[in-house]
Amino acid sequence: MEKFEQAKKEIERLSRELVKHQDLYYKEAQPLISDLEYDRLVDQLIALEERYPELKAADSPSQRVGSDLNSEFPEVPHTVMMLSLDKTYTPEGILEWIEKSNKRVGHPLTYIVEEKIDGVSLVLYYEEGLLARAVTRGNGVVGNDITPNAKTIGTIPLRLSQPLNIAVRGEVFLPLEQFESLNRNLETPFANPRNLAAGTLRRLKSSETAKIPLRMFAYELFFTNPEEGPQSHLESLRLLKELGFYVNESYGLFAAQEEEAHLLVQDTLESGSYEAIVDYVEIHVGRRESLSYEIDGLVVKVNELAEREVMGYTGHHPRWAIAYKFEAPEAETVVEGIDVQVGRTGRITPVARVKPVRVGNSVVYNVTLQNQDYINLLELALQDRVSISKRGDVIPAVERVLEKNEAGYKTWQMPQECPSCSTPLVERGAHTFCPNTQCPDQVKGRIVFFAGRNQMDIEGFGPETINFLFDKGFIQDIPDLYAFDYMELIGEEGFGEKKCSALTKAIEESKKRPFRSVLVALGIADFGKKGIDLLVDNGIKTIHTLFELIDSGNRDYFLAIKGLGEKSVDNLFDHLLNREFRGRII
Repeated sequence: MEKFEQAKKEIERLSRELVKHQDLYYKEAQPLISDLEYDRLVDQLIALEERYPELKAADSPSQRVGSDLNSEFPEVPHTVMMLSLDKTYTPEGILEWIEKSNKRVGHPLTYIVEEKIDGVSLVLYYEEGLLARAVTRGNGVVGNDITPNAKTIGTIPLRLSQPLNIAVRGEVFLPLEQFESLNRNLETPFANPRNLAAGTLRRLKSSETAKIPLRMFAYELFFTNPEEGPQSHLESLRLLKELGFYVNESYGLFAAQEEEAHLLVQDTLESGSYEAIVDYVEIHVGRRESLSYEIDGLVVKVNELAEREVMGYTGHHPRWAIAYKFEAPEAETVVEGIDVQVGRTGRITPVARVKPVRVGNSVVYNVTLQNQDYINLLELALQDRVSISKRGDVIPAVERVLEKNEAGYKTWQMPQECPSCSTPLVERGAHTFCPNTQCPDQVKGRIVFFAGRNQMDIEGFGPETINFLFDKGFIQDIPDLYAFDYMELIGEEGFGEKKCSALTKAIEESKKRPFRSVLVALGIADFGKKGIDLLVDNGIKTIHTLFELIDSGNRDYFLAIKGLGEKSVDNLFDHLLNREFRGRII
């Protein structure tokens, strides 16, 4: 009886948790857990419900596929099945599923493997070749009619090349380049392109949706009368392209015998035996980072449409398809503290100190938290248990809070004063800044940047050495690097005659660096190496020539240089007319 009560409580807890995450994913486009974590919660619930079927509720989240229903848009019933997909996380799992599928129908089938676009599902309904409705997935039975918004997407044909009555399922996405460009200018950036695409599709004004360059890959075709349509998925994909849809052509066909697969595609796409799917998966995992759009896995589908009907559906997914999901490097840890760093430009960045944890191939100790908006979105507090990932397999990031702290800590807030110089902090856009340009941490940051490998490349002048020189009062800004006699350091801990001579030599060598290296090293805001190269290419090859043009106030000279924008020119003038900034230049 005790186990039964424990199971009942656990089923209720899992159900509440899943409903919450379904709403966050589908309605608010702000998921707090990964697909893998969500799938694990579903698996736990299903396992308990199978063990205690009498505890399974009629509206159990295990029977749902989530919902993006929005009361602002009219609800429309679907005429095609809009279910989720069964999942596996290993290539071997795909082969096991293929073996089971073949046994289900009694003979070997052929399979199409496609990229799983990380976007937003949409169903398009065409009547006599004209787009009649565009409906979100919703709860799988009913979705929201967002036709005006869908019509703004350039890859969705408003009229087909043939007057057909069909339904087309596709995935709306935002290319990575456009996402990064748009996200850079948002006060509260989106976590990923999928979330931005989802939010855009639900904008109340289609004119606002039209401003975002969304795309849609079409991947499933349904005829009102199936007998009039293609007999295989391969034929469906080819017909979709012929009708004017944007079709992702990165797919392969696999059969029991390699020769059979090759015969079907005639070398027009990748093909092979079932076993070749393992290599195909590995290739696509490696290819993932070079794509112009995000994918979160691959989808394997039965090619023969008649056999799909024989295989049928469960209440959750079709039996004729399975998703192979990529597993991003993630780990759980605890936030032990949050420190504030002051950058060379004065920007304040909160950094979480976490209990050391291995993510991918490295151990993570600190995680950047971007800004206060990001922290507020996570509702992050000290001692919270969090999930961290390696974005792009490189940069550690807190993805979500898994468990709130028991100590009563509330969402962390940025301090009111600079931790380095106690100057009151100011807000500029989405970020917080220290306005004091003589702030010790800012000055040290500027010197470290100046001496860095990609700037003046002064050997031996890393952060540790520069912090020592500054904290001891030997240098106070960039010009002091060249005025100080490093032989005076002999006797200081860690500084012998040999090291001091090496520092002196490195400084003398740096005086030979070209003009462009000096300007890059000074770190003029929004005026990087590309802008400086444009100056040099247009005849400005010495600091004295540059000063003369700046002092003359001739902005038109700079604006006439192709590739230099007004903002860049303004920043150049603002910096080089500033007495304090000019004082840093030798």
